[in-house]
Amino acid sequence: MYQFSGKLKTLAIAFMILGAMGIGYGFYAAPKTVEEATAMVANAHDTHGDAHAVSADSHDEATTHDAHETSVADSHEVVAHDAHEEAAHDTHAPVVHEAAHDDAHAAHVFHQMQNRPWAALYVALFFFLGISLLVLAFYAIQRVAQAGWSIVLFRVMEAITANLHYVSVFMLLFLLATFLHKNHLFTWMAAGVVDPTAANFDPIIFGKKMWLNTPGWLLRSIVYLAGWNAYRFFIRRSSIAEDKDASLHKKNYNVSVGFLAFFMITESMMSWDWIMGLDPHWFSTLFGWYILATFMVCAVTVIAFVTIYLRSKGHLPMVNDSHIHDLTKYMFGFSVFWTYLWFAQFMLIWYADMPEETTYFLMRFNEYKLPFLGMVAMNFFFPILLLINSDFKSIPWFIFIGGIVILAGHYIDVFVMIMPATVGANWGFGIPEISAVLFFLGVFIYATFSAFAKADPIATGNPYLRESEEYHYYNIEHRGEENH
Repeated sequence: MYQFSGKLKTLAIAFMILGAMGIGYGFYAAPKTVEEATAMVANAHDTHGDAHAVSADSHDEATTHDAHETSVADSHEVVAHDAHEEAAHDTHAPVVHEAAHDDAHAAHVFHQMQNRPWAALYVALFFFLGISLLVLAFYAIQRVAQAGWSIVLFRVMEAITANLHYVSVFMLLFLLATFLHKNHLFTWMAAGVVDPTAANFDPIIFGKKMWLNTPGWLLRSIVYLAGWNAYRFFIRRSSIAEDKDASLHKKNYNVSVGFLAFFMITESMMSWDWIMGLDPHWFSTLFGWYILATFMVCAVTVIAFVTIYLRSKGHLPMVNDSHIHDLTKYMFGFSVFWTYLWFAQFMLIWYADMPEETTYFLMRFNEYKLPFLGMVAMNFFFPILLLINSDFKSIPWFIFIGGIVILAGHYIDVFVMIMPATVGANWGFGIPEISAVLFFLGVFIYATFSAFAKADPIATGNPYLRESEEYHYYNIEHRGEENH
């Protein structure tokens, strides 16, 4: 049996403590008033020159996305409306209108700067939850496909999915805080947006109010989390029981089929609710698949990392180079699949040139060009060049190099999905972002390795275990037959 080492446990706890402190600092350092936010922006301009100011101004002029405006709609629309009324009676109306616009812009920037610690936390939370969920889905796929090669990896995948329970609790707390308007990330939740008599009425969001309403949004989210966690709880217990009662294999197969049907529906709905909902005017019919590909390649990469680590410590003696090689092939293949979906989504939207669609990419080109284009290279060109050679797919240090770049690239991918809609041009990468990653990395390490220590490292009751143990030898015999 594996023993969760004291050093690894200490490292996980240290990450969680440092991460929690940094997250707390991020909320503490966020501006508390509009005046404080204005002063912070002015100080930033003094330090970095006028380049950022020009960028921020261009954002207001270039973007046609009204979703960002609704977060400060009360102050912006009311003040602008009053200024417009005064224009008919006051000779100083242009001055008043300019002042009103400046006040509305300052309030808008204030809300974006307040959003930053929330958004940084959300990026890391969604990233680690997505990885844990897709490891669970990959595990269910192996059961439903009755794959033989992966049986010796079942306990690794089950251990990784233990993290789903932890991050789901944090996600539920985050969703409740959002539902109670403790943050301004989802602009469609602003008061009056779907009220035709309100000054900040939004006809586009009004047309989507059957879906974009806070009770429905929260209830759907609870259903997603409950369903995913229920399957993980069941399959973990039943998989361990299967070691002593092989007849449970058929039951586990049937339940896994049901989970995959539930997962394919809820994964798409989750991507609409939790990510696309940040940009309520924008839409993409490929988005559910895009999120799936993003986290699938990360999930397989994490499985490879944990497997290589445990194998190096002697806890997975049945795992051979062929198992590692196949995991790396999945890393390679899903990187190509992700790139296909990224390009298909981008090309169709850009070519159609519909304002309600292109505004999504316009914002990212104007304010996030380096991370937006950089992550394409990290998620496609680098993995392709590094892992295309079959001989490299079984070399641990090569896999780690490629995997680290893949995980970093897809973290940036999630970052670019969330940050433009929540903080606009007032983004950065510093203590809040790093601390959130450290915190959930610590949670992941603690959840994964403590779960792995609680069961036999090998699923001994699975009827395909022998095939998995001898997987390497089957490949050699097959190649020998082909050579003859």
